[in-house]
Amino acid sequence: MAVSDGSVRPRRPLYTPEERARRDATVWTLVQGVLAPLQFTVFAVSLVMVIRFLAGGAGYEAATASIVVKTAVLYTIMVTGAIWEKAVFGRYLFAPAFFWEDVVSFAVIALHSAYLWALWSGAAGPVGEMAIALAAYAAYVVNAGQFLWKLRQARIEGDGTAGPERVTA
Repeated sequence: MAVSDGSVRPRRPLYTPEERARRDATVWTLVQGVLAPLQFTVFAVSLVMVIRFLAGGAGYEAATASIVVKTAVLYTIMVTGAIWEKAVFGRYLFAPAFFWEDVVSFAVIALHSAYLWALWSGAAGPVGEMAIALAAYAAYVVNAGQFLWKLRQARIEGDGTAGPERVTA
């Protein structure tokens, strides 16, 4: 990053040595490392079911169940991710290293929650519910990309022994 005198300011590393040690020592890193691919798998299966319903009108119940499961996994990974962030950075949310990922995570949670509200209230109808789910899934893909980028950064900065990162989306 260039500063006013034209020099380049070094970027703050993703983790200080102390944060890296806490990240590697906490069980919550493993929990995140297990939940992230599980959530992606649930997302992929659910996305197929939602598209199948929207394309042909069949499978509403299966698509709905898959979105509810995806949302439950999301809530779980968000809570455990906040615990991870507290263990590593000393705060539950918005640690500087993951600030924007947390901001987008809140949008993901809001959209998944809007889906649950639409399902519960019946206000949007089946097609509207699926549209909300697709918006939630699009936000999730963006958020997952953010976390994958951070995982890549951590591995580049690390000593080669970096473990799984927090991947909440």
